[in-house]
Amino acid sequence: MLKLRTPSRVHITLIDLNGAIGRVDGGVGLALEEPHIEIRVKEHDDFILKGEPINRERFNLSAEKMIKYCGKGAEIEVLSDYEAHVGLGSGTQISLAVGKAFSELYSLNLTTRQIAEIMGRGGTSGIGVAVFDYGGLVVDGGHSTKEKKSFLPSSASKAKPAPMIARLDFPNWDVVLAIPELKGFFGDAEINLFQKSCPVPLDDVREICHLILMKMLPAVVEADLDSLAATIKRIQELGFKKAEVEQYGDLIKGCFDLADCAGMSSTGPTVYAITDTNAREIERSFRDYFAERGYECRTLITKARNRGVEIEI
Repeated sequence: MLKLRTPSRVHITLIDLNGAIGRVDGGVGLALEEPHIEIRVKEHDDFILKGEPINRERFNLSAEKMIKYCGKGAEIEVLSDYEAHVGLGSGTQISLAVGKAFSELYSLNLTTRQIAEIMGRGGTSGIGVAVFDYGGLVVDGGHSTKEKKSFLPSSASKAKPAPMIARLDFPNWDVVLAIPELKGFFGDAEINLFQKSCPVPLDDVREICHLILMKMLPAVVEADLDSLAATIKRIQELGFKKAEVEQYGDLIKGCFDLADCAGMSSTGPTVYAITDTNAREIERSFRDYFAERGYECRTLITKARNRGVEIEI
């Protein structure tokens, strides 16, 4: 028997959805302590899913793929999971956790990248795969246009997981999450968003790269929250992130005025804020903001997670 716990993540931005120099995608994301996926797994001839998972279908599908791969079953008890399609990466973390459990139980010696390929994850963003292994703030290098010839979300892409090109420990700041009772863009809606929004202007891509390399990464190394806040704020106005935010009209944009360092994760609707002083105040502001507009909103205060999956045997 073994137990696995994985991070969640905020996806800060995709980098290059223009492709002018022969690569597409790329991304920046941050591993979080909460919410998280936690499962207890033991060998079994068949497949049994126990507990009360929010994402029963994802657990079933992930197990089916591993059973097909190795010809063995398992009993999986879900101790903790969290909502799908809200911008926090539950699909990838569940898939990798299940795959890693099978690999450990049956000595398959699969790398996380190999598991991601079996599961069909990481075809656009490599952030979920990287934070599963390493945690922290991660930058991935996207895909060569020799491998990936069109602009597609991970769910519709056959590309292999993007390579990690940078990884930093993140300072001990609070991360406030607001998860309004909405769903982000997935399936056909997400494919359509890519098709209508890409290619994004090359000048936007260049500015995003400049901000990441010369402002965001140094700000994390130097624990300069003001510089990070300025970077996150500007990123919401550029490239594909701008298109993601604009799908919600003014609803999500209005949240960014509630904290100095605030952005939307992935295609949303989760909004995050990073702070060193007033997390409770920001949490209340987020909750009140959505309530005033008629939306239930779950909030929590967490930290970055500077380590990846934990496995207890």
